[in-house]
Amino acid sequence: MVLKVYRPITPGLRKASISYDREVLRRGRKSKKLIFGKKRDVGRRAGRITVRHKGGGEKRLLRIIDFRLNKFDVPARVERLEYDPCRTAYLALICFDDGERRYILAPKDIKVGDTILSSLKQIEVKTGNRMPLKYIFPGTLIHNIELVPGMGGRLSRSAGSHAVIKVHENGFTQLEMPSGEIRLVRDSCLASVGEISRDEWRLVRWGKAGRMRHRGIRPSVRGKAMNPVDHPHGGGGGHTPIGLKYPKTPTGKHALGVKTRTKKKWTNIYILKRRFKKGRK
Repeated sequence: MVLKVYRPITPGLRKASISYDREVLRRGRKSKKLIFGKKRDVGRRAGRITVRHKGGGEKRLLRIIDFRLNKFDVPARVERLEYDPCRTAYLALICFDDGERRYILAPKDIKVGDTILSSLKQIEVKTGNRMPLKYIFPGTLIHNIELVPGMGGRLSRSAGSHAVIKVHENGFTQLEMPSGEIRLVRDSCLASVGEISRDEWRLVRWGKAGRMRHRGIRPSVRGKAMNPVDHPHGGGGGHTPIGLKYPKTPTGKHALGVKTRTKKKWTNIYILKRRFKKGRK
């Protein structure tokens, strides 16, 4: 864990911290074949705001990341670890024995020079190796998990996240997700062993609004501080209440306690236990 806490020599650095491991990460030129530019237009459609509080941010180059790792039974060596501005986890640049290079999500405790392997057969269960779920022991931490065989990893891809294998039965594997949800996944789906790097990310304190703007996150304004024409909570003088039976969204809908998941969603049969908020079970 590398979490640097700044000294409060300016108001913006007071209680601010940063997660960045200078001794491990490599700085310098990136592989041109694995990066590309893209115009940022988040939160907009046809010029209209569809998602609030998004916009701006630093220019960045997107990395082409291999979530499938479908070059089977060919060992790959970790050449270097890199920072990715587009996600919370670090990246590992791996080089296969045939010379091909790819970016993957860097697992925790992986080092430069380590060898990893992806296979459809049973191989050694060690950090970074990728194989079908049925060959991984219960209790093992895994990440970058497929929901459909061959689709590529969809679950547990952010910094410090992982899932835990509970049990294998009837062609399915029970997984305990970081949210507390327990769901079934086909045991032929691939997953990587270990947890994602940079688990200290959740402890970062941003310190000032400018750092959030660099990330592309715009300010959030209370509806009560707006005019009546801009928000259902707006208007009134001084510290007045919203004057409604329940809080509303800017478009006038219920703001709290609204279930957004479809009751008849076809994946319900694979969820054995829904996620719960902290403090509730």
